[in-house]
Amino acid sequence: MRLLFAEDDRDLSAAVKALLERSGYVVDVVFDGAEAVDYAAAENYDGIIMDWMMPEMDGVEALKKIRASGSNVPCMLLTARDAFEDRITGLDAGADDYLPKPFNAGELLARVRAMLRRRENYVPDTLRFEDLTLDKGSCELSCGGRSVRLTGKAYQLMELFMENPHLLFSVQQLMDKVWGWDAEAEINVVWVNISQLRKKLAELASATEIRVHRGTGYSLEKKS
Repeated sequence: MRLLFAEDDRDLSAAVKALLERSGYVVDVVFDGAEAVDYAAAENYDGIIMDWMMPEMDGVEALKKIRASGSNVPCMLLTARDAFEDRITGLDAGADDYLPKPFNAGELLARVRAMLRRRENYVPDTLRFEDLTLDKGSCELSCGGRSVRLTGKAYQLMELFMENPHLLFSVQQLMDKVWGWDAEAEINVVWVNISQLRKKLAELASATEIRVHRGTGYSLEKKS
């Protein structure tokens, strides 16, 4: 499952990102409320974890904008503001849960799991195309009796391809959707991760392939 984490404290952000990724989640990180609104509009997240006090736009205002756009993605607010009135403000803004700082890592994970179980618009945890199955919870790609675990950007790329089989993506589109439109990574990281995925499909002896369309891009197809 893919989460958006908005937190301006970069040390805390790195620690929570590592915690969530060790638990099998794919995590995009932003550092202010305006970025959170932009990312939420551009991507299909399973859940959002957002700090209240952030620059540019605070978490409550960002959440109001996300809800105003029609999004029902579950959202948890993290904040040092623990007054009863603050909790009401956060929940009224559209938060599904509210966790005061400082918090315990185990409680955060438990609340994330509960929040995702309660989400109104359920997103299937398994994607299928031809003989491939991608488990979004464990990040395992399977074919027949074989399976491999995908991590990081390779997983995000495969998820994108399996949600959109036969759709042709340019390298720039893949860069924008997986690394983010403002990423500082070089474009060759797309080619490296595509190459890794093609090797994984070969290891699984899948009847599918990530097809190269020279000068155009890539698509997930059944082998011809």
